[in-house]
Amino acid sequence: MKHDPTWRWKVIIAFTAVYIIWGSTYLAIRVGVQQLPPALFAGARFVTAGILLALYARLSGQKFPTHLREWRTIAITALFMLVGANGLVVWGEQWVPSNQAALIVATTALWLAGFGTLGAHGQKLGPRTILGLTVGFFGAAMLLLPENGFTLDHFWAQLAVLGACPLWAAGSMVAKRGQLTTPPLMVAALQSLVAGIVFCSFGLATGEAMHWSWSPQAMAALAYLIVFGSCFAYAAYIWLLHEVSPAALGTYAYINPLVAVVLGWLLLQETLSAMQMAGTVVILIGVMLVSITLPKALAAPSQRT
Repeated sequence: MKHDPTWRWKVIIAFTAVYIIWGSTYLAIRVGVQQLPPALFAGARFVTAGILLALYARLSGQKFPTHLREWRTIAITALFMLVGANGLVVWGEQWVPSNQAALIVATTALWLAGFGTLGAHGQKLGPRTILGLTVGFFGAAMLLLPENGFTLDHFWAQLAVLGACPLWAAGSMVAKRGQLTTPPLMVAALQSLVAGIVFCSFGLATGEAMHWSWSPQAMAALAYLIVFGSCFAYAAYIWLLHEVSPAALGTYAYINPLVAVVLGWLLLQETLSAMQMAGTVVILIGVMLVSITLPKALAAPSQRT
């Protein structure tokens, strides 16, 4: 079968968006959640992004799903990935600095690659990938060790961010194996709309509207997440789900924290302790080991699902 000769470049561009832009969203979430109620903050982001993506998809000739099975898969993945996983990160960043949240999320790669081995279509992991994921996991675990200034709220928030990782990985695997005929951009749009409706309903029901702020800083964070975090990076991620292996895709969970650490330091004066710095180094070693499998994944478009 003849493949699109531009496929490799599309993958590189999509990975760049997921690596860099998503790394910066932790900063935007941290800024926004300090002034906006978490559920309505997330809801406004996803409802707006979903509408924009759906309009663009329809103008591009993409159709809505025609089968109940596809609607069900889209709803399930939205609940796992956006409501569950992203919701826990947004809630957790009320107490956890953006750099620490991003570093904890590095364990997503372990879950993503692990879930990718399950089922009849599971992909086996090579020894180097297993070693890299294990090393990366221990690096992230080092970030959870209590240090000076420890509070129970901070610890529970860390656990919430950690709990987001298996939810995101599980949703990603459901999306990858769902055999959807709906174009990825339309899928991303509908997932965003489902999540936005859930978040907004919860936020309005719990009285969060009373705490909404129209401050320029909060609106800038919200706008950035809508345009770049959702419309660009999330759409790129959904496309990559069907183009590369779970182990290759999981490398974003190691690159994102590095971007978040630098931005958190530059813009929010966030710092890392000696133990957290050591954990970051361990994570870097893990991603180098995992990335060894990336060229093979990129060179095998014939195995796409």
